[in-house]
Amino acid sequence: MGLDNPLHIAVLLILLLLVFGAKRLPEMGQSLGSGLRGFKRSLSGEEEPSTLGTTPGPQPQLAAQPQPLPQLAAQPQPALAEPDDRRVDSAPAA
Repeated sequence: MGLDNPLHIAVLLILLLLVFGAKRLPEMGQSLGSGLRGFKRSLSGEEEPSTLGTTPGPQPQLAAQPQPLPQLAAQPQPALAEPDDRRVDSAPAA
């Protein structure tokens, strides 16, 4: 009654897909895999492997020159609309 039968594994995967959804399963797999790798690394006493491109190195400083702002042409402001004094009453005046 273990997971040695492929049918049991398929039923388990379908159940996981229904419960967690298609978007969440890859995230859970990645976090589980990184957790297991960290656990194995801590048991063996190895240092964390250094990979290229994971840690950002010092970036060269470029001479920062202020960029001139583009000059905007003076545009006339639209006139404010005058308030409308007409009112619509829903109830007739008594």
